[in-house]
Amino acid sequence: MSNATQLQDQPEIEARFQECEDRISYQFSDRSLLKAALTHASSAEHRLASNERLEFLGDAILGTIVCERLFQRFPEYLEGELTRIKSIVVSRATCAKLARRLGMQELLILGKGMATHPTVPASLLSDVFEALLGAIYLDGGIEAARRFTLEHVDAEIERAAGSAAGGNYKSLLQERAQRENGATPIYQLLDEKGPDHSKCFKIAAQIGNTAFPPAWGSNKKEAEQRAALNALCDLQGEDLPYPSE
Repeated sequence: MSNATQLQDQPEIEARFQECEDRISYQFSDRSLLKAALTHASSAEHRLASNERLEFLGDAILGTIVCERLFQRFPEYLEGELTRIKSIVVSRATCAKLARRLGMQELLILGKGMATHPTVPASLLSDVFEALLGAIYLDGGIEAARRFTLEHVDAEIERAAGSAAGGNYKSLLQERAQRENGATPIYQLLDEKGPDHSKCFKIAAQIGNTAFPPAWGSNKKEAEQRAALNALCDLQGEDLPYPSE
């Protein structure tokens, strides 16, 4: 059964709000905004008390912050490339993934019928992520909204950019290394195994004196791309997509 619940007594609600604030690393001055962000229409006395209006606002803010980030992050990209990346980052699937990562499915306030569902639909999770963003904006302003957004979408931007660029993670890592370190990544061959006709290669990306987690590939080109993606994820504090052990 889903952990999402109906409205309960006040101490339980306050504990739920505190748990949410801990998970999103933001403390509300006006908790009525947080309550509205977590409240699905099925549990609200009327739809104006649900998270629908905050979702509308949060959707617009998310798009603005992501567009601003993409404009600054990829000065060489044309409009079409930026649009493709944005469409992935602000998609309902991505917002639902981020809400699930924050554990919002456990904190939503749902009506009796919805609360008995075995899982929380992805559409509800997507809505609550945008509603939370809208609530943070109203409570703390654009800088608080920007901090919350970028903390969670920066890694998604890197992934989406790699996908839009045909998986050219080496290019993305080089851009980042030159921008932040004034250096160009190098790729170290650490190991290889298998017969000559079917070798696998273990390669690690290195920027300056920092070596990143290596990755295996069926050829050197694939191993280097995977090593670059490992490095990008490591820099973002994300799980490695290609652990070598």
